Amino acid sequence: MSPEDSIKKIKRIEIKSNKLVEEIFSGEYRSGFRGRGIEFDDIRQYYPGDDVRSIDWNVTARHNKPFVKQFCEERELNMFLLIDMSRSNDFGTKRDIIAEIGATLAFSANRNNDRVGAIFFTDSIEKYIPSKNGRRHILSIIENILYFKPQSPGTNLSKALQHFNRIEKKRSVVFVISDFLDHGFEREIKITSKRHDLILVRVVDRAEQIIPAGAVFTFEDLETGETVQLCNMKNEFRSESTTELFGQNLVNIYTDEDYVKPLRRFFRRRGV
Repeated sequence: MSPEDSIKKIKRIEIKSNKLVEEIFSGEYRSGFRGRGIEFDDIRQYYPGDDVRSIDWNVTARHNKPFVKQFCEERELNMFLLIDMSRSNDFGTKRDIIAEIGATLAFSANRNNDRVGAIFFTDSIEKYIPSKNGRRHILSIIENILYFKPQSPGTNLSKALQHFNRIEKKRSVVFVISDFLDHGFEREIKITSKRHDLILVRVVDRAEQIIPAGAVFTFEDLETGETVQLCNMKNEFRSESTTELFGQNLVNIYTDEDYVKPLRRFFRRRGV
C-alpha cells in the first residue's frame, strides 16, 4: 500500500470514528466510566459528623487534634489499549476492525480529555506507547495498529497483562482487544481486574469458529505454521466460546456484523 493510500485509510477511520463518537458513544462513555475513581485532594481539620474512617492518624498525632483526608472525583481517566498483534489477527478483516474499534474508543476518551496509551503484544511486548491526549497521538496509535510489523507471530496474553501491571500503577480503564486464541491467562485476567477497570473485546471471524460438515479440511496455524487435518464429514464443528468465562466484561464482535451495536450495548450496560 502506498503512503497516499495509507493516509486515506487512516483518514477514513478517523472520520468514521469521530462520527460514531459524536452521534453515539460520547454520552455512553462518560456515564460508563466517569466518576468511578477518587483521588486525594487535601487535609483539613475534623468536624463532628465526618466519617472517622477518613481520619489521617499521622497528621492527627503530629498536631494533637484530629484531621481528615479529603478526596475528589477523578477528573481525568487513563485509558490503555492492549492490542493483540499476533498473526491470527491478520485473518480476514480482523486487523481493520480492531483499528476501527481502537479508534472509536480512543476518540471517545480524547473527547473527554482523558489520556490514551497502548501496548502492542504478541508472545512478547512489541511496542509501548505512553498515555497522552490529543488527536495526533491517537492517529499515531491507529497507524500502528494498521501497519506495525511485529517481530513474533504468537500470542501470550499473560505476559502482556503482567507487563502492563508492572509499568502502570495508576488505576486505568484497560481494553484488551484480541481474538483470545491463547490459554492459561485466566489468573492474570483476575489480577488485572482487581487493579484496573478491565474490559475484554474479542474480535472473531466466523470462519475461525464454524467448520461446515461434509469435507476433509487442512488448516495451517497462522502463529506456529503447524498444519492440522480435520475430517468433518458428519457434523458441523464449532470452537468453544469464552463468553461464559469472562461474563459481563466481555464484548464479542464478529467481523461480518456491525461492531457499533455490541459496543453500544456495553456502554449502556455500564452506564446503568
